Amino acid sequence: MTKKKVEQSNTVGWSLGSLSLIALALKAGWVLYSKKYIDHHAKVNLMLDAEHHTFESDTVGKINYYESKVDSKQPPILLIHGIHLFAGGHDMVPVFEAFSLYRKVYLLDLPGFGGSEKSDRPYRPLLYQAAISEFVRNQIGQPVHVLVMGQSAEFVAMADEQDSNLFKSIVMINPSGMQMPDTGHISESKWWEQFQNLILSYLRIPLWSLPFYDLLASRAHILKYYRKRFAYTPPSDLIDLAYTSAHQPGAHFAPIFYYCGKLSVPDVRTRYYEKITKPVLVVFDNDPERKFDTLPLLVRERSNWRTVRSSHTHGMPHFENPGETFRNIETFWKQYD
Repeated sequence: MTKKKVEQSNTVGWSLGSLSLIALALKAGWVLYSKKYIDHHAKVNLMLDAEHHTFESDTVGKINYYESKVDSKQPPILLIHGIHLFAGGHDMVPVFEAFSLYRKVYLLDLPGFGGSEKSDRPYRPLLYQAAISEFVRNQIGQPVHVLVMGQSAEFVAMADEQDSNLFKSIVMINPSGMQMPDTGHISESKWWEQFQNLILSYLRIPLWSLPFYDLLASRAHILKYYRKRFAYTPPSDLIDLAYTSAHQPGAHFAPIFYYCGKLSVPDVRTRYYEKITKPVLVVFDNDPERKFDTLPLLVRERSNWRTVRSSHTHGMPHFENPGETFRNIETFWKQYD
């Protein structure tokens, strides 16, 4: 090797080494900044005209919920937010405000989100199915009209399969699990699950688990997430509530499981959706993270399923198109009151 080539090789080596040291220093700096300067002791207050309670369960821990002050002879309504990195009851506030004026409405924070318990434990679909089932059975005490967003529709379907007496009807807003099924080989799915488990083990290490989540739950990322779901500017109070919810003690535990794909129910359409016998209304729109390829087929094959499309919204029709959305939902409920 010539002298010139040796010098070039050494230069490349020093450059790569310097970059590695810089990257390590940046990571260490962010870990220190997260622990010292980011406040993780916020407290969520949705400022609703409602009673605020805690439901306690030996299985799922403490669950935060809001209850409307109205007494009604109509079946109660249960609202369940979707799952994402900074989810919580704040995503369902317009629905609560609209129907709590004349119906008994419950707004639930799922375990690990909003004001509910955020302990360091394995978060899995069965935990959320149990939370929904136990809350309806032991706290509300009668069948409900359930309105659920996004991925939480999977947990509702699991709960219905486990106990058919929980719900009178189901409304889903942009449910997950409606995309075309994955045709990959079984060995590929096993490899993917092993990879998810490896990433989860790494991200649960206390030293950098919270700092990593702080990157995901920065105000800039929250604003970017909601901007994709609003045709116009997202409400500032929604951004503030999402940020506050994501900066409570333990707020990173459940989202890390979601980030690693551990809250998804495999083959949910064939295993659970197709087995629902209750009346189901799906409200869907142009959600940037959802595909509804198999929804038309499901509606054709199951007479209890029907759909309504909100053509000009992008994931939050109850925020941006409340009039039409709520009329469709109310009309649906009246048929099964």
